[in-house]
Amino acid sequence: MSTDAPIKEYSHPAGGWGSVKAVASILVQEHVALHGTQVLMHQNKPDGFACVSCSWAKPADPHLFEFCENGAKATAWEITNKRVDAQFFETHTLSELESWSGFELESQGRLGAPMRWDPASDRYVPTTWEDAFADIASELRAMDPKEVVFYASGRASLETSYMYQLLARMYGSNNLPDSSNMCHESTSVGLVPAIGAPVGTVTLADFEKADCLFFFGHNTGTNAPRMLHQLQDARKRGVEIITFNPIRERGLVDFANPQSPVEMLTPGATQISTQYHQVKVGGDAAAIAGLCKLLIEWDDEAQRNGTPRVLDAAFIAEHTHGFDEFAAAMRATTWKEIEGHAHLSRATLEAAAREYARAKAVIVLYGMGITQHRSGVHNVQMLTNLLLLRGNIGRPGAGICPIRGHSNVQGQRTVGITEKPELAPLDRLAELYDFEPPRDKGMSTVEACRGVLDGKVKGFIGLGGNFQVATPDHHVMDPAWRKVRLTVQIATKLNRSHLIHGEVAYLLPCLGRIEIDRQASGDQAVSVEDSTACIHGSHGYVEPASEMLLSEPAIVAGLANALLPRNPRVDWDAWVDDYAKIRGAIEQTYPDQFRDFNERFWQPGGFHRPIPACERKWKTPNGKANFIVPETLDEDADMPSTGPDVLRLMTTRGDSQFNTTVYGLDDRFRGVTGTREVLLMHRDDLTRLGFAEGDAVCISTLSNDGITRELDGMRVHAFDIPQGCMMGYYPECNPLIPLYHHAKSSLVPAAKSIPVRLRKSSGG
Repeated sequence: MSTDAPIKEYSHPAGGWGSVKAVASILVQEHVALHGTQVLMHQNKPDGFACVSCSWAKPADPHLFEFCENGAKATAWEITNKRVDAQFFETHTLSELESWSGFELESQGRLGAPMRWDPASDRYVPTTWEDAFADIASELRAMDPKEVVFYASGRASLETSYMYQLLARMYGSNNLPDSSNMCHESTSVGLVPAIGAPVGTVTLADFEKADCLFFFGHNTGTNAPRMLHQLQDARKRGVEIITFNPIRERGLVDFANPQSPVEMLTPGATQISTQYHQVKVGGDAAAIAGLCKLLIEWDDEAQRNGTPRVLDAAFIAEHTHGFDEFAAAMRATTWKEIEGHAHLSRATLEAAAREYARAKAVIVLYGMGITQHRSGVHNVQMLTNLLLLRGNIGRPGAGICPIRGHSNVQGQRTVGITEKPELAPLDRLAELYDFEPPRDKGMSTVEACRGVLDGKVKGFIGLGGNFQVATPDHHVMDPAWRKVRLTVQIATKLNRSHLIHGEVAYLLPCLGRIEIDRQASGDQAVSVEDSTACIHGSHGYVEPASEMLLSEPAIVAGLANALLPRNPRVDWDAWVDDYAKIRGAIEQTYPDQFRDFNERFWQPGGFHRPIPACERKWKTPNGKANFIVPETLDEDADMPSTGPDVLRLMTTRGDSQFNTTVYGLDDRFRGVTGTREVLLMHRDDLTRLGFAEGDAVCISTLSNDGITRELDGMRVHAFDIPQGCMMGYYPECNPLIPLYHHAKSSLVPAAKSIPVRLRKSSGG
């Protein structure tokens, strides 16, 4: 982007013709214009395939087009006609490919055959599946299982995830980090002591009964656009939607439904948020504290005056613990502290609190703008505190709703992908499969990165994803990856994690979820869990990209057969022949969660796993829902983040992106064209710090470990964001995040609040 090209405000609603054009463009780009349109008709349908991008709930009665713009992009990206074959790797060394962007790498198309890295030529060269499994197993047998990491992205099915965790544990490792460690681990850590459940308490049915919705830290129009249907329906019923977010994201401002002829043929659109409050980056806990303080003090006044209570006193008395301590803490919190941290006025928070107090049933929804902070766990618990004050958990139309990202990231945790042995059914696994599972704590994502740095990790197996790019501290981490003995990547497309590899490296291509999975007993289906804990079936509709591809279950089984001693209790090959047998094993392991699994997983709308908190059954040590007092409202109390020239950087995704996958360089909702190397900041900060629109800058992190973390050549532009704050793109800005800069307790990288400084670019 040239220095004289400012960011242009996008004034159109989310959806509408902009979305239709974007879908048409990606289908043409991937050479699947006609075929892709036909495939999309099956996306997120009860008898179709589950979207490979976001995990938002799938309705029992779907729309004609039950896909969003980004979901269509993800589908086109997977069913593309473009291919990466042996000739591609004959042409390009891995060292050369390192200079390519992630967008350029994935744009080459689908991988088609197993490959191993050849050190002499610095290329991936073809190998056979048998040789790959045998060599990988030989390397793993020479290692201590505690030195091997089994990472899983959030896309693998329930069937694959169950097999993968069993493979790791039978091998002897609890090192089972996943993408939850980088996003919603703050949710699972924060919710358990508060309400006794690691997941949300809301289903789609609750949206029809709610009369008020609160959003915190989420870009719905990009990251879960299908939810806009529920939000539009709610607004038509007069439901108040109150949003707290540093940036005015188009999807939460207004929406034009592409499936509505009236809205497509007229200027009409639905206003989504009735109140929109641009909270300062890292100021969410303070804003929530302000809401809680107001409700508690209004209730104090009601008791003094003998008027109806504001709080649900009966619920608090019967179902909760810790209210008195929490209420005292909120009363003692000053408005100066709240307004200073939140960058919102008392009057603003009063307007939001009045709607909350008036409502009969409130849902609180949130994303990584809450979880990816140093105080991410406390942020989640502050949201539960707010809900508990008026009994808004465990009844129709009310509850807490974390908006998960990847399509089965919640589900793989349900079936045992976790580094925490206390969360896995180890005794049941031992009983079913006659082996002794490891009982020691495994490595989370951050801990695995530390293990790579200090040489403790000797082997890394990646079940999907783009681990090296998704994690922080690239400049520090990349050299360390070269010293890992073995790296194995199971993937559909080429990405940078396949180029930053170990001494022995394998690239194992797998079927995508949308492809027909033919096994001995016939075409197979898989299952996934959505954000609302509902389980859905999914089966493929397109021919595989290559006849040499194996399914993810087949790859896991191939590794298991080559690596593990024969176990008569586990017939890996029979599981691959018929995935129903894997689902039967999951039901045996989790009988309460997966009763009649094979009979129910095609149920329209999915079947809901039992979540005790939905019924006001609190699986906490004291049997109560707990109010939890936050340690501080200061996001970065232990970081060197003061000074007039210090800004708080938040990383975010663009509208042509899902996680680390970038479908295009434009971000139309934010007016960015042809680049992702931009930093968006308040106009007054731009002027105050001596920069002009479009200047090239070097951005550096304020850290306390003596390591320089900076990106040079970024362009700064004025944008509607609170003063003192700045926005940049993920994962391009990940090198600025110190590995130690993570949420307390959950270890989620604190990507939404990084203290930084700017200076003129060394390149002019």
